[in-house]
Formats: sequence, structure tokens, C-alpha cells
Amino acid sequence: MKVEREKQLQAFSRLLDIMDELREKCPWDRKQTMQTLRPLTIEELYELTDAILQENPREIQKELGDILLHIVFYAKIASETQLFDLEDVINSICEKLIERHPHIYGNISVANEEEVKQNWEKIKLKTGSKGVLSGVPKSLPSLVKAYRIQEKVAGVGFDWKHKEQVWKKIHEELQELQDEVTKKNKKEAEREMGDVFFSLINYARFLKINPENALSLTNEKFIQRFGFLENRAKEQGREITELSSEEMNELWEESKTYFP
Repeated sequence: MKVEREKQLQAFSRLLDIMDELREKCPWDRKQTMQTLRPLTIEELYELTDAILQENPREIQKELGDILLHIVFYAKIASETQLFDLEDVINSICEKLIERHPHIYGNISVANEEEVKQNWEKIKLKTGSKGVLSGVPKSLPSLVKAYRIQEKVAGVGFDWKHKEQVWKKIHEELQELQDEVTKKNKKEAEREMGDVFFSLINYARFLKINPENALSLTNEKFIQRFGFLENRAKEQGREITELSSEEMNELWEESKTYFP
């Protein structure tokens, strides 16, 4: 274990040395700022999530390396103007983890992971958080944002007791949506559609299914199946637009054999 830790520290030290050298000698690296790195970091995060969904260990390893580089890069840029440095970044997260885990580093007892999350939110409120939902980034994609909102309010006790209650709520929201559709009230139908999505996300949480992962898997499955249709059409010397609805449906059913 000690030897392994030493090797990890050596590898991390090597990365820091390379970062210092690149920042000094490479025109591209010298030019970068936090603002220019930001979109690249977002891209790297999406590439990591793709690799995770594909369950590709080699790609996950590579993408984690890219993200680690970005963390080191931001800290290096900040250190050049004495804002903070990598030591500050690491110590900050260490102190946060110790503070947020009193059941490990204090005298608090917890029975399960739910109590851990509840304690986390309570501690945040005691240590200066403006509100339970203040830590949810405004720019999060709506699906992810809804899930995080629900997790956070559940952490302070604002939640349904049973998943059956959430399932009932879904049916209520679907009926309200249908009512507005029948009335041809597009504005209200849009709001009700949002309520349906929000309730479905809540139900996924009760089932311990991450809705973002679930939808990503379905998107990928659809892409594969539709690609199958396109390839079959090409094999027949046709464009997919030349297929009839019946032919498309037949090929779609066939695609399920290859992409269940």
C-alpha cells in the first residue's frame, strides 16, 4: 500500500512538472485562461460520461487524465496571480470532506446512506449556505438539475414517503396535461409537460435509477437501431427516405434483435 501511494505521488509530481514546463514554454498553454479552458473542460466531462456509459475502462482512464490535467491547469493559472494554488485546492476539499463526514471524523452515528446525505445538507446550511437549493448550478441541463433539486430537498426531509405516492402523482400530472391538450392551451400544456417530467424524474430517484443515465442509454440504443435501418436501406441500394412506414417498422423490429 505504501509503495503504491509513493508511485501515485511520483506520477502526480510528474504531472505538475510537465504543467510548469508547458506553461513556460508552449505558446498555446501560455495563452490559456480560466475563461478559455472552461468550454474545453465541459467537453472533457461529456467525453468522460460517454466513456462511462460505454463501460470502456481504457477510455475512462484517458478522460479522467484529461480532467485531472484541467484541474492542475486552473490551479496553475490561479497561482500565477496569487489567487490560490494547488495546495489550497487540495486542502480545501480535504477540510470539506472531514467537516461533511462527522460520522467518520466526529462523534455522529448514522444508520444508512440517506442519513449521510441528510447530515451533509444540514451541515451546509450551518456553514454559510444561502439555502438548500443555492448550490444547484443554474447552467445544469434541466434533467440533471431536476434530479439534484429533488435530492437536495429530500436531504432536509421534504419528500414523499413511498414510491407509490410518486406513481400516483405521475398519473395526476398526466391527466392534467391531457386536459390542457384537449383545451388546446399550449402554454399550460407546456407547464404540465414539465410537471410530468419532474414527477417521472422523482419516481426514478425512488427506484434508485439515475434518469440522466437511463435516458442516455435509451438515446444510444435508439441511435444504434436507427443506424441499423439506414444500413439496411443502403444494402438495398435505397435511401431511408424511400422506405415505406411498413418497411421501416419491420426493420425496426429486426434491429431489436441486435440492439435489445
